[in-house]
Amino acid sequence: MSDMITADLVDLDLAAQTKEAAARSLAERMVALGRVTDLDGFLADVAAREAQMPTGLDGGIGIPHCRSEHVTEPTLAFGRPADGIDFGAPDGPADLIFLIAAPAGADDAHLTILSALARRLMDPDFTAALRAATDPAATASLISGDTAPPAAPEPAATATAEEPPPAPAAPVPFRVVAVTSCPTGIAHTYMAAEALEQAGQAEGVEIVVEPQGSAGFTRLDPAVIAAADGVIFAHDVPVREKERFAGKPTVDVGVKAGINRPAELLAEVRDKAARGETTAPAGTGSPVEEAGGPGEGYGTKLRKWLMSGVSYMVPFVAAGGLLIALGFAIGGYTIDKAPSVAEHFVWTDSTSWAALLFQVGGLAFSFLVPVLAGYIAYGMADRPGLVPGFVGGSIALTINAGFLGGLAAGLIAGGTVMAIQRVKVPAALRGIMPVVVIPLISSAVVGFLMFLVVGKPIAELQKALTDWLSGLSGANAVILGVVLGLMMCFDLGGPLNKVAYAFAVGGLANPNDGSLKVMAAVMAAGMVPPLAMALATVVRGGLFNRTERENGKAAWVLGSSFITEGAIPFAAADPLRVIPSAMAGGAVTGALSMLFECTLRAPHGGIFVLPLIGNPALYLIAILAGTAVSAALVILLKGMGGRGDGKAVEGTPATESGTAPKVPATV
Repeated sequence: MSDMITADLVDLDLAAQTKEAAARSLAERMVALGRVTDLDGFLADVAAREAQMPTGLDGGIGIPHCRSEHVTEPTLAFGRPADGIDFGAPDGPADLIFLIAAPAGADDAHLTILSALARRLMDPDFTAALRAATDPAATASLISGDTAPPAAPEPAATATAEEPPPAPAAPVPFRVVAVTSCPTGIAHTYMAAEALEQAGQAEGVEIVVEPQGSAGFTRLDPAVIAAADGVIFAHDVPVREKERFAGKPTVDVGVKAGINRPAELLAEVRDKAARGETTAPAGTGSPVEEAGGPGEGYGTKLRKWLMSGVSYMVPFVAAGGLLIALGFAIGGYTIDKAPSVAEHFVWTDSTSWAALLFQVGGLAFSFLVPVLAGYIAYGMADRPGLVPGFVGGSIALTINAGFLGGLAAGLIAGGTVMAIQRVKVPAALRGIMPVVVIPLISSAVVGFLMFLVVGKPIAELQKALTDWLSGLSGANAVILGVVLGLMMCFDLGGPLNKVAYAFAVGGLANPNDGSLKVMAAVMAAGMVPPLAMALATVVRGGLFNRTERENGKAAWVLGSSFITEGAIPFAAADPLRVIPSAMAGGAVTGALSMLFECTLRAPHGGIFVLPLIGNPALYLIAILAGTAVSAALVILLKGMGGRGDGKAVEGTPATESGTAPKVPATV
């Protein structure tokens, strides 16, 4: 860490009264050394991170940090104000402030700085030395680890004194490992991880979390898992490589429980460990039992299997759909008639580039149904389910069974593999089961059922649904818009939200006027909750605590980007007021979008794909109307709840730090 902090990055007399002023003062030192290229841009990134969750830690420590494109190399600055500065820590203001800057995309460097610093901050000698330091160079050396903190003086020995008894060994802390995951692997995954880590700190529990996000995951060290006293799974899709955690006391819940009640989960896993409850060793349960959490019903398991498929499908949706939309935007709506770019491509012709984007996007989009089916089967039967799942999804495309056929193919493939795995086979055949026997038999069974039994009826149903969407008009379209709007806003990115979104995306595989209207209504309604909460914090800030007001700033960007999860911090703090308000606004927006006959060819992007929207002016009116309705309702309901004068928020330091669960609105 020695190259990350120098004497010029240390301010032992930090003249700042607020966290914003402290960050600016320390960032100016980074600018002077050429490590930050744009002061205001970098500070905006710091503020955005701070808005997600306060960065104060117990013990008088503040660690504002961010990744930013304005940072040239990983950098650490340290400041020590005369008076403490509030960084949102439960135990009060911070007098040791570390500003951590990492280049955009430098996840490893960012996490390395944070973890190394956090470990040293657990040493009371280290923090005491920082508070007593008088020389910036020596302080930089101390922080970088080049100089060890002075050890506490030992009591002088006397000739007559007896040898003191040895000090009792420090108690070993309770150790927990956790896994978090959600269907998109973007927002809830990391919210739950951070909430569990914060609760572990508060409870004195050693907790290590493995977020299984959309960008992949770093497996926990097997030694860490082996040493753990308990396991927490907070997930809405199957935990990958779950067998690693078998044989330990386990709490298995949805990802939102990890966000909303992390302390309860820690207490629950402690209780299970005290009672000696453990999960079965890997491989001793049936595939059905191992596919979900202990005691889960088939309905819960089915939801997780379906969400597993949606989770893996989403990146194909985003990449393929946006490339197709860009192709239309550049080349017009006749670009789908362009010849293959492999046979005809003119480097200086914009139409050729538009055709390239459209055709690449189309190929990415063609994987939607096979990926959906393959990973539903994977969620049910692990890797052996992939081959029959992909085969079944491809058959669904071949017979025009579409999105519904993919769902059926995934469930059939997973069920077939699970049935084969129940059969006892001779030891001589076990080695070839996963690579030969299971793929062969399951693919043949899935092919037979999809081609000759269930595929054709599903294809007819898909055709009927497509024809119905094509003919949507008037009251029917408005009613569908209301239903979709309610679904998008009910659980703010949860399973019901994903069902509505998957329904809309499925229609883009073979787009018609009706399916394009559905996609527009779904995206518009999904933008409303965070935008409405952001607006409410501006109009009546006194109804919200400081943490919520900070989250409101980030919610503007999240809502505009079609990230419904931006409203989660508000819903977690006050679900009975926020969720009904969000649903009302989403219903209004969905209905108006359908009434105005707005269309959308892109599956994501929010306000940034406005040029690709049919009737864009009316589309904005629909979003603004729903946002206004939701904001007005939440203000009215909170005002009726007795917080209208703002005193409940700002009257005391305790409420100023916020009573709401501190969950970030990350993307």
